Parts: sequence; C-alpha cells; structure tokens
Amino acid sequence: MGGGMRKVIFFMLTTVNGFYERAPWVIDWHHAGDPEFNDFALAQLDAADLMVFGRRTYEGMAAYWPTEDAITSDPDVARRMNSMAKLVFSRSLGDATWQNTRLVRGDAAEEVARLKAASGRDIIVMGSGDLATSLAERRVIDELRILVNPIALPEGKPVFAGLKADLPLRLLSARTFASGNVLLTYAPRV
Repeated sequence: MGGGMRKVIFFMLTTVNGFYERAPWVIDWHHAGDPEFNDFALAQLDAADLMVFGRRTYEGMAAYWPTEDAITSDPDVARRMNSMAKLVFSRSLGDATWQNTRLVRGDAAEEVARLKAASGRDIIVMGSGDLATSLAERRVIDELRILVNPIALPEGKPVFAGLKADLPLRLLSARTFASGNVLLTYAPRV
C-alpha cells in the first residue's frame, strides 16, 4: 500500500445470493438496524473523512440523511453523513446540493487515485455498485467490505454487475453479527 496512503474502502450490503438491490433503489430487505451494526457503521464513518458516490446512490442518500426522519431516528449516523465531505461522480446530475458535496464529471478512477495519494483518513465508496465496479476494474479499491444479509431474493442486481474481468480477492476477515449478518472484508489480490 505504500507510505501512509489512505485506503479506499468499498462498503455494500448484499443478499446471500449476491444482490444489492431488488430493483433500482428497492432495498426493503436490508437487515441492519440493530445496535451492533450501528456501532460498526459509526466506527467505519469515523475512520473516514470522505464518502464517494455514484449518481443514483447519491440521490437516494441525499434525499434521506438530511431529513427530520433520519436525524430523529439515527442522529449519530445522520450527523456524520451530513457533515462529512462527499464526492459524487456524474455526467448527468445538475448540481449537488447535499451539504459538503463536490460534483465531479471527470474520470472517477483518476480522481479517486489522486485523492488516495493525498493525506487523510479512509475514503469510503458507499454502495454505488456501478461506480464500485469501474473502480475495482481500475484497481483503485483497497478493501471490500461486503455485509451479507441472511436473505436470498428471486431477482435483483448483483454486486459487480458488468465486471469485464476476474477480480481475485483475499479474505482479510469475517465477522458475524447477532442479527445474522456477516461482514466479509477482502483485499484485491495483486
């Protein structure tokens, strides 16, 4: 990894059969509201100082986290999500109005690689399956955290849909949660 470079971490919730959404933004099966997950989510956010999104994930997150409902039901996570620096990659988004967000229309892998070389804490790619696929193909992601939920769906969109070549991984850790979720943490094999 080199001298003190920050890590780019991809975090995604999936089903046992590898889907991250039932249909675009249909994530009604997410099983992550327990205190143990909440502690993990806070620690993950605290280790980072930049979140990266593709357009669709950004729009979903920006529509939720600043709301009264999010702030009331999950004040600690909402405070971090709203105040942290954010980057959204999109060629079609008009503007990015969520607090502390910068819109980038250029090459995502080049920009993330540039930011990775700068000093700072971890960079988290939250969800954003299509963006994560392109970043993984360009070998910009250092760690993949896949939270497998104890459910299988009849259909959905798989993580790394559209991957053009094999992405060999090395398991760094596996953590089970009382909820039945399992967090699998991988690093790409070089």
